[in-house]
Amino acid sequence: MPTPLHHWINGHATAGQSGRFSPVFNPAYGEIIRQVPLADATEVDQAVAAANTAFPAWAATPPLRRARIMFQFKALIEQHADELVEAIAIEHGKVKADAHGELIRGLEVVEFACGAPHLLKGEYSEQVGTGVDSYTLRQPLGVVTGITPFNFPAMVPMWMFPIALVCGNTFVLKPSERDPSASLLLARLLKEAGLPDGVFNVVHGDKLAVDALLAHPDVAAVSFVGSTPIARYIYATGTAHGKRVQALGGAKNHMVILPDADLEQVTDALMGATYGSAGERCMAISVAVAVGDQVADALIERLHTRLQSLQIGLWDNPASEMGPLITREHRDKVRDYIDDGIREGAKLVVDGRSCRVSGHEGGFFLGASLFDQVTPAMRIYQEEIFGPVLCVVRVASYEDAVQLINQHAYGNGTALFTRDGEAARDFVSRIQVGMVGINVPIPVPMAFMSFGGWKQSLFGDHHVYGPEGIRFYTRLKTVTQRWPKSIRAGAEFVMPTMR
Repeated sequence: MPTPLHHWINGHATAGQSGRFSPVFNPAYGEIIRQVPLADATEVDQAVAAANTAFPAWAATPPLRRARIMFQFKALIEQHADELVEAIAIEHGKVKADAHGELIRGLEVVEFACGAPHLLKGEYSEQVGTGVDSYTLRQPLGVVTGITPFNFPAMVPMWMFPIALVCGNTFVLKPSERDPSASLLLARLLKEAGLPDGVFNVVHGDKLAVDALLAHPDVAAVSFVGSTPIARYIYATGTAHGKRVQALGGAKNHMVILPDADLEQVTDALMGATYGSAGERCMAISVAVAVGDQVADALIERLHTRLQSLQIGLWDNPASEMGPLITREHRDKVRDYIDDGIREGAKLVVDGRSCRVSGHEGGFFLGASLFDQVTPAMRIYQEEIFGPVLCVVRVASYEDAVQLINQHAYGNGTALFTRDGEAARDFVSRIQVGMVGINVPIPVPMAFMSFGGWKQSLFGDHHVYGPEGIRFYTRLKTVTQRWPKSIRAGAEFVMPTMR
């Protein structure tokens, strides 16, 4: 019998009441291991009500005290790292080292959030007019929500709620129903760290729960990470209901390889950036742009050799480099993309469709695939595949590579591999992409920077975490004050000026 999971509302595990459930699979076995409740509007309302009730006291809590809770939360995550890594890997399928890396990158945002007393400092200007001073405050929004994807069940929520909480907001998390256990473990650790009941809540669900959060009058802001069609919907619906929204969408991340690049370094970078986590990363490199046929031929040869020895297996096997995909449906969708690529005329150099892992024939495994001779008109180039598939596009020049990337609908991440500093500087300046790597294949910014793409990869004005996260989860208030002398100056009926 699959283990039943629960919501987390007002500091307590809360059984689902809607009567609707969704299976949670172990993708390495293809077996149902848990059942997650799917919230209806009533359960969403309970979570929002708990957060709304908790908000005034939490907003009035000094930032230093909020930061101390986050320090304790950080320590508890480190103590329970193995438990969290196992929860991530069993439900998602990613290998242990990758699950641990995800946890570390989320923990870095918790560390950043511990600086709340400094991060929330305003500005002060004395004597802006005679006897007049002015200063700014950053104040919380109220109840905010995060809607997060399956591919990073711990990291992406931790991109959001640590910042939101230390800014004085209360939070309702709607994690992916595909791998929900990590979010419940994080909720338990927050309570153990001393977070008051109601400040952080978890409701599981599908579109019904998402729509209830987007329309709820007591939700002030929405953070989202997922596909572009859903990001567009989240942004349009949330803003139509008067909410502040940051919605991060899909990606088609290109890596440009110039003739002077170290091809051994490039091959290593592509193996990890394309096939790590079975390609289920919004920052995965899915297009290698080879400048010149000589570069392309040499790169294809190296990748072909390396892919023959790629180790695909279970999360807890130290030799495993890549695990299964999240669901049978998603695996089949990625297979369909490979079929389309062949039909459209791309050359399939390595075919991962026949991959089988001995003893786990029911698992959702798909081998690594490599296409050559991909053109911009092909569906496998235009759309986000979100699987272990690399497309090699051949271009004649550096200028052609820049134009290719700038014309794509997505603008999430990109990379350039070269020894040429002039080309690198030009690339950084001209490329129309939000995150750029120079000889770095996955340029995910550190926690004290901010993460976000351009074009169809981001809807809204703010990137996530870092300084942009502080701005997103707070409102700016400017105070102008004067303490007048006891002698009345009389009423003024003109626009006030500082003199």
